[in-house]
Amino acid sequence: MNTWTSCAAYRPVEPMTARDIVLVVDDSPGTLGMLTDAIEEAGLTVLVAVAGTAALSLVGKITPDVILLDAIMPGMDGFETCRRLKQIPAIAHVPVIFMTGLSETEHIVNGFAAGGVDYVTKPISPDELVARIRVHLANARLTQSARAALDATGRYLLGVDPQGRVLWSTPQASRLLDAMGAAAQLPADATHWVGQLGTAEGGPPRFAPEAAPGQRRVQFGFVGRTGPSELLLQLAELDQPAQEAVLRDRLGLTGREAEVLMWLARGKSNRDIAEILGLSPRTVNKHLETIYDKLGVENRTAAAMLALRTLDGDRQG
Repeated sequence: MNTWTSCAAYRPVEPMTARDIVLVVDDSPGTLGMLTDAIEEAGLTVLVAVAGTAALSLVGKITPDVILLDAIMPGMDGFETCRRLKQIPAIAHVPVIFMTGLSETEHIVNGFAAGGVDYVTKPISPDELVARIRVHLANARLTQSARAALDATGRYLLGVDPQGRVLWSTPQASRLLDAMGAAAQLPADATHWVGQLGTAEGGPPRFAPEAAPGQRRVQFGFVGRTGPSELLLQLAELDQPAQEAVLRDRLGLTGREAEVLMWLARGKSNRDIAEILGLSPRTVNKHLETIYDKLGVENRTAAAMLALRTLDGDRQG
């Protein structure tokens, strides 16, 4: 008996994989039917909304991976729908593809201005549409991975437009913005500062907005421009986290030395620490020399171990 042949019937069941979700917003039943069939045939999950208001309600419950949006609809048109979608932090990163008439150049321009990343012209070619969807899904995943990587290295980054609206932010920056009540729009004084950055005179490279009682004190730093309507900012807390305060008080360090030691204990290189804290590598080296002297250790490994023991002792105490 051929045991290899007999075992062929016992193939393992392939695990189900999550499917990307496409939200289609269009008031035409015929168009919705055609698009739903084409997108589902490509192995994607389809959600349908027949109006802009319905789309805004739907994304409060489910976050799509890409949005296909008709430019012209009764009531709230596609452009206003897109603008409102982009004001929702959880949706701001989701690519929006507009559907528009073949010769309506004004609609194309308005779509990009509203926050769209691409457009397809009617009558729509299903194969072209699916190809564009896949490209933007891949780009969105790469962007999210890059932001998560930046977040993991301690960089609180966000993109804003010249009016101070938050276009995107890394996860840690999002949490800090939420705590400030500024998830979608920077505070008024920070918005004014961002507006100055776009003028010929410019503004200061760093700005700390007024904090309400009990609110976290933060500082925004201007990193540069990533596009004609997007400014890249770095966000930092001015109040020292509890662990850094423990290192400062228990080991007799300054606030800045405690920050450097904290990142050293987290396994960051000197170059990483310099970028995270906005210092030069040379300054970080000088801080480390002082830290070694104060702690009575000879190298970074010993300093990191002492920091971890100090924090562990504080938790147990």
